[in-house]
Amino acid sequence: MNKLFLSLAALSLSVASFGAEPFITFRPDAGSLPLVRAGKPLPILSDEQEAGIRMALESLSADFARVTGTRAALTATPSDSLCILVGSLESPLIRQLIKDKKLDEKMLKGKRETYVLQTVDRPTEGVSRALVIAGSDKRGTIYGIYELSEQLGVSPWYWWADTPVVQRTDVYALPGSYTDGEPAVKYRGIFINDEWPCMGNWAHDKFGGFNSKMYAHVFELLLRLKGNFLWPAMWGSAFYADDAENSALADRMGIVVGTSHHEPMARNHQEYARNRNKYGAWDYQTNAKNLNRFFREGMERVQGTEDLITIGMRGDGDEAMGEDTNIKLLERIVKEQRNIIADVTGKSASKTPQVWALYKEVQDYYDQGMKVPDDVTLLFCDDNWGNVRRLPDLDAKPRKGGYGMYYHFDYVGAPRNSKWINISPIPRVWEQLNLTYEYGIRELWVVNVGDLKPMEYPIDFFLDMAWNPRRFHAGNLREHTEQFCRQQFGDEYASEAARLLWTYPKYNRRVTPELLNADTYSFNYGEWERVVNEYNALAQDAENLRYRLPSAYQDTYEQLVNYPVQASANLYNLYYAQAMNRRLAKEHNTEANFWADRVESCYLRDSLLSHHYNKVMSDGKWDHMMDQIHIGYTSWNNPDHPVMPKVTRVAVPTAPYAFAETDGHVSIEAAHYTRATADGQTRWQVIPDLGKTLSGVTTLPVTESPEQMQLEYDIDFAKGDTVEVTLLLAPTLNFNHNKGMRYAVSFDGGEEQVVNFNGHYRGELGRWQANPIIESKTKHTVGAGKHTLRIRPLDAGIVFEKILIDCGGLKPSYLGAPETLKD
Repeated sequence: MNKLFLSLAALSLSVASFGAEPFITFRPDAGSLPLVRAGKPLPILSDEQEAGIRMALESLSADFARVTGTRAALTATPSDSLCILVGSLESPLIRQLIKDKKLDEKMLKGKRETYVLQTVDRPTEGVSRALVIAGSDKRGTIYGIYELSEQLGVSPWYWWADTPVVQRTDVYALPGSYTDGEPAVKYRGIFINDEWPCMGNWAHDKFGGFNSKMYAHVFELLLRLKGNFLWPAMWGSAFYADDAENSALADRMGIVVGTSHHEPMARNHQEYARNRNKYGAWDYQTNAKNLNRFFREGMERVQGTEDLITIGMRGDGDEAMGEDTNIKLLERIVKEQRNIIADVTGKSASKTPQVWALYKEVQDYYDQGMKVPDDVTLLFCDDNWGNVRRLPDLDAKPRKGGYGMYYHFDYVGAPRNSKWINISPIPRVWEQLNLTYEYGIRELWVVNVGDLKPMEYPIDFFLDMAWNPRRFHAGNLREHTEQFCRQQFGDEYASEAARLLWTYPKYNRRVTPELLNADTYSFNYGEWERVVNEYNALAQDAENLRYRLPSAYQDTYEQLVNYPVQASANLYNLYYAQAMNRRLAKEHNTEANFWADRVESCYLRDSLLSHHYNKVMSDGKWDHMMDQIHIGYTSWNNPDHPVMPKVTRVAVPTAPYAFAETDGHVSIEAAHYTRATADGQTRWQVIPDLGKTLSGVTTLPVTESPEQMQLEYDIDFAKGDTVEVTLLLAPTLNFNHNKGMRYAVSFDGGEEQVVNFNGHYRGELGRWQANPIIESKTKHTVGAGKHTLRIRPLDAGIVFEKILIDCGGLKPSYLGAPETLKD
């Protein structure tokens, strides 16, 4: 159990769901009812026999344990003078409260999925006071139960995002009556899709597949978020066939199950794919008899459930139907399917909820005049990218079956997949869903969420908005994000976490990660630098917040905020580095190699970030969830494996190096000598990465005199003049009894200037250490054309790093001008 102990002063009130008033406090208030006293919860009294409500009550009892360390006792008879009393309108306890006028029936009767939480005096014999949770129906009661859990401090994401729970010893219910009203949209849910290699491998390893053990967590999440609908995973699994308990458990818990837009009559595509020999071709013109049998078996299996039946037909495997498909054929298919529904159920087909999805080319049939019966819900769709394609006319005649919307946070298809990370900024989601609702789409909202993770926050927003769209407006969207983060991370960190969570999808929606490449942004106007700098700043802020967060929050923060920010920023750095590599390679600039190394580094870091998410975070609980390939796309679909973007390496000139005056200066890395001379046992040694830039060059052995050793550098000067030569040397001190160290410098074998660069400190020791460099200067006169600079060490232990020659144009810089190699 994940426990968290924090100061109660900063967290005196619970976090209510968006739009609901807080009715739980953690300090006594006038008239408040103690639900937890000294760490002991009140018993939960219920005479409910409904299985789904009983399961939710078990969850509530466990939630009390998460908050207090002790489960709340479930009882059918009073065992305390105070209690929590729970039931639906079907419960005798609730009916008695209504009869005794202690609960207003009007708040629930005739309403759908509505709950009331109310403190009631003397609700039943043996109880002096109770917090009553009453629901208009099964789901209304369940939502009321989970609303209490949420306000106790148990996030709906406690399991799916490992959100910690703050421990409490005292909890109070405020007096009064509380409700969140009736949901605006009838069916509200998610579509688990694109579930391989991520969620599929995760579910297989953790649960043995997409079975009822796994779906129990999905169903519970939906109910805690006040959702009620699911299109289950379907690419490699069959919800109904793989585990018979899947459907049974959904029905018990209160989840309405449907099948996706291309899976008619409660049959999963995998059921057909695995049995092609049995059912024949997926072609209604030539194989109607066998396909009708396939459809009938689906309807017979879901008898007695609330399942929403998809009708119509697409091509095999979510493809368009053949070119010879016509409206008459599709209308015939729908008619035969409805005949099967009526025959199996023994009642009019209009009594069984059905949906026809106008997805892709199916909308064209609708636009061309295809009609389905009025009781069928018409499911409009977005364009797979979050942009609504079609809405009902404002003056359209009302449909008995109403309208629905199939929306996407995740997509497989052209021009590129969008499967890896959240690309849905909340302002855009709100704008399109507000349009959807105001144009009368209120029967069904379902959103494709891919592998569910890492779409946690947009899912949360989508289901909140489906409950009551009109409580949202452009001015309070950020407030929702902050409240979500307050629930996951606490008050102190909510604002900054919300800023990060709000911003990164905006950056990702500029261009989806799978479409991003080195050519996306331009170097004009500093565009590439701007977007990379923006993401790097966000990534730095995300890291800063990670260091501030208590350890209990770290895994939750990694899932919801830090991984998406860091991984997305790293992807931007990768493609920016590739763009820089290409640009410099065209100029034959050896700096291109630095950017090639950067591409390799970012490519490696991407795998390390995914490894941490999969294997380290939450002790490996989410292994495989970040297996999705997102680097190396060349077409709409996945490459078979990640592919590092191609880079070009520019051949670095080998000795002899040559240099040229550029813009009034010459810059030379000491290791890039044209010629080097040694004598006897002595030798030159390059020390990689010593110093500020490339390397250092010294003589070995350090116990031998280097006077016969020399370095030469060939240089083309643009004009003759007096030049100043600055040697940048490692800050070696005069360890040789303060004699100091000397070198000789000359041009073209002429008279040498001998310099003792550290014979005494002269107060410069601190400067050398802090810089850390020794600058040693000499002046020389050279003419235009080619000349050779010779440097000869006269003492061992000298380390040369860089040479700067000021021909009148050298500008001040901390690292020294970039090297001026001759083309």
